[in-house]
Amino acid sequence: MDVGVWLVGARGSVATTVVTGAAALRAGLATPIGCVTQGPDFAGAGLPPLDRLVFGGHDIASTPLPKKAEELSRAGVIPHPLAELVRHDLEAAEAEIRPGIPAAADTAHGQAALARGLARDITDFRERLGLARVVVVHVASTEPPATPHPAHQSLAALTAALEEPGEVLPPSSLYAYAALGAGCAYVDFTPSTGVSLPALDELARERGLPYAGRDAKTGETLVKTALAPMFADRALAVRSWSGTNLLGGGDGATLADPAAGESKRISKERSLPGILGHPVEGRTHIDHVPHLGDWKTAWDHITFEGFLGVRMSLQFTWQGCDSALAAPLVLDLARLMARAHERGHAGPVKELGFFFKDPIALDEHRLQSQYDLLRAWAGTLA
Repeated sequence: MDVGVWLVGARGSVATTVVTGAAALRAGLATPIGCVTQGPDFAGAGLPPLDRLVFGGHDIASTPLPKKAEELSRAGVIPHPLAELVRHDLEAAEAEIRPGIPAAADTAHGQAALARGLARDITDFRERLGLARVVVVHVASTEPPATPHPAHQSLAALTAALEEPGEVLPPSSLYAYAALGAGCAYVDFTPSTGVSLPALDELARERGLPYAGRDAKTGETLVKTALAPMFADRALAVRSWSGTNLLGGGDGATLADPAAGESKRISKERSLPGILGHPVEGRTHIDHVPHLGDWKTAWDHITFEGFLGVRMSLQFTWQGCDSALAAPLVLDLARLMARAHERGHAGPVKELGFFFKDPIALDEHRLQSQYDLLRAWAGTLA
């Protein structure tokens, strides 16, 4: 049976690249470069095939997927002939996109009705298309850190509070609540609050559903978590690590807001103290450069001391296309979470920390150690 992938932010650059890429792979028009789960370490894990994934989602944007794919093609993100070659698949996914939570949602009668509407959309998608299961992946814009609320601490308190006037959950968490209520596995691909609340953990465990996140590791932090263990293992003393990130496109525009940018910065800075065993000087800076479009550049400057306190430094520059880096990870996570759901996993799947900057339920940040954990877990899925 087919498996549904429900994308929150379904008309964005990442989601459009996901749908286009999956269609291209299915048609033999592309190779699965960047898809971790297509490697030999996952061959026996029983993951759903890439060509059995069916797409839908929520969004408040109005640009249809075929049009968005054309825009990404002009920007060089999607190869020029591809958007037209897979137009039928893009149109099919577009037909399954439903309105998301409005920017100024009416909460005068509480958020429960909104959540029920979102859940109905997902349930209808699953039942109408006869899908084995649905994995919901949040790829919408990053939110500011959530304001703490007493109802976040328990499912009973949250259920009652959602019936009362006002906003109890930020949008990302309301999507997570709806997804779990609809019986779906859930992935937080962004640093937004999402599923990472005690009440939602309780709901996931009660419903026997897996979830994972947060904030996919696609660029600078990927390099950090591979490079920082080198310093630690060679007993070199890192004294500072500063980074400057230049982002274009919608992601850059979103993170230009100081509150949303703070969510991303906190997530990006989580790994170093855990790997090195101590805090270091320096911060991560994020700047919006509209001309870069879907591309991003990160420049990092590292100072460290060697034997006898001799001071040294290392610098690296990472330049990449955000959507092209993110899309294969969405496909990987959808396949892994579908299999985890099938095998009865409930609660956080810490073994998927390999994919995230701020992994839920996992304190290990070293990239190779995370991959070893993922590979061993995949072996248990067979």
